[in-house]
Amino acid sequence: MALLDYLLGQKKKPSAMQARDRLQILLAHERLQAKAPDYLPKLREEILQVIAKYVDIDDENLQISLDEENGFEVLELNLILPESKR
Repeated sequence: MALLDYLLGQKKKPSAMQARDRLQILLAHERLQAKAPDYLPKLREEILQVIAKYVDIDDENLQISLDEENGFEVLELNLILPESKR
């Protein structure tokens, strides 16, 4: 494989560069986590309590995220509801 990479001009990244790239991805992810408001876990629990009054759901099926788009903060809620019985 090394010969083929050499002939095609593809060079393998040194492990230090790979580690740096992975660390940058990890740091970017942690920065996003640090920016998240501290009220999101409480909001998530309260939303689950309200929805649970009407539908049986698993708390693992609820995902809440806060993003910024076009200068606005967007609260996104994704929930998988169970199939309705007819």
